[in-house]
Formats: sequence, structure tokens, C-alpha cells
Amino acid sequence: MKCVPSLLFKLGKRKRSLEDTVIRIQQGDSELQNQLIEQYKPFVAKTVSSVCKRYIDETADEFSIGLIAFNEAIEKYSPEKGNSLLAFAELIIKRKVIDYIRKEARSAQTINIELQEHEEGEVSQSKIEADLSIDEFQRLIEQEHRQEEILHFQKVLKEFHLTIADLIDHSPKHIDARQNAIQVAIILVEHEELCKVLFQKKQLPVKQLEKLVSVSRKTVERNRKYIIAMVIILTGDYLYLKDYIKGVLDA
Repeated sequence: MKCVPSLLFKLGKRKRSLEDTVIRIQQGDSELQNQLIEQYKPFVAKTVSSVCKRYIDETADEFSIGLIAFNEAIEKYSPEKGNSLLAFAELIIKRKVIDYIRKEARSAQTINIELQEHEEGEVSQSKIEADLSIDEFQRLIEQEHRQEEILHFQKVLKEFHLTIADLIDHSPKHIDARQNAIQVAIILVEHEELCKVLFQKKQLPVKQLEKLVSVSRKTVERNRKYIIAMVIILTGDYLYLKDYIKGVLDA
């Protein structure tokens, strides 16, 4: 993340990386957690401002939402999933702030609609326009969510030397083949040690995996890129991309 330099905490004579600091926090160091949150308030404010399309200071409700989301990211972050804390935190902050804006807008629209309804219960033109406005806002919010997920997904794919184009070119052509590949990914995720190997070495542990799945080693290797992508989605915070997996499995 260019807007904030990587934070290094000094412990004795050595320095602790940001990700190492988070692990220490997850082990119960609340003082370090407060230090980290204080240090990254500018990052939170900048991320929230990018969603709101205006400058957000620390007195704004949106900033408080962003700060809570940053703390949530600290608590949920896992370096084994292959993405940096700041990339993960940015995704969580933006999603929480967008959800907050959506709820506030819907609440304000509801109050306005109730005031504009006719006493006899008929719906006014203003209500119809407000409903259309809410639908459009909802569509834009969902579009924003999807864009954020895709951008984050692309960053993680890059760590495996993969691109979206690779997935398009190497995705199984038939629905049953895609379902089988996803089942392989699910089995890998369920085996924590294999999952660690994948994210640490950035390679699919084919030899160990073939002992656990019903498809051949050749099939696993042929669908390697697609399986890796599915594992990334299954272990990540991807609401819309997980809907894709559900859609394939339910087809």
C-alpha cells in the first residue's frame, strides 16, 4: 500500500514486520494492538475517504466504522492465506463502510417516503422515485463490492503467478469437470497442512492431494490453476466470488 509505509515495531535489537506484529497481537498483546491502530489511523482515514469520495476526518461516523473494520482485519488476518494485512484490511474497511452508507441511505429514504405517503394509503410519485433511487444505489454498491473483490483477488493470484486471463484459458470446459475441480479445492482447504503448503510454497501439493481425491493425478495437474484459484476464494473474504462457486456446485 503506497499511502502508508510498512510499520516496524522495535523489540530489543530486532525489528518486527507488520504481519509478525499482528500475530503477536492475536496472541493477546493488547498494548501492541492499540499502538498499531493508532499508527494506521491515516491509512484508515484515506481508505474510508476513497469510498465516501470526500475527505473524512476522525470525528466522522464513517471513520469510526473504518477503525472498527481495521481492528476486525487485525483479528481475522492470517498470513498463510497469502495476502498482506493492508490489502486484507482495505477490503474489509471498504466493505463495512459501503454497508454503513447503504443502510444510512435506506433509512433516510424510508423516513422521507413515510412522510410523502398520502393519508388514504396511496403511494405518491415521490415514493416511486425514491424506490427507484434505492434500487440504483443498491446496484452501484454491489458493483463496488464486486470490483473490490476482483482487485483483491487479482493481487493474491499474482503471488501464485496467475492472472484472470489464465483462469479463463484453463478453466474446465464442462460443468461436471468444474464441479470436480471445486471438490478437490474443498478437500484441500479441509486439510490444513496441505493448505499451508499451498500458500507457503505457492504450488499445488499434487502428490499428497491425489491420495485424498477421487480424480486422477493427471486431472488434478490439468486443472491446477483453476483449483488454486478456487482455494484462494474459499479461504478468502469473497462474498460474490463464493456465490460463483455455489452456483457451479448447484448447477
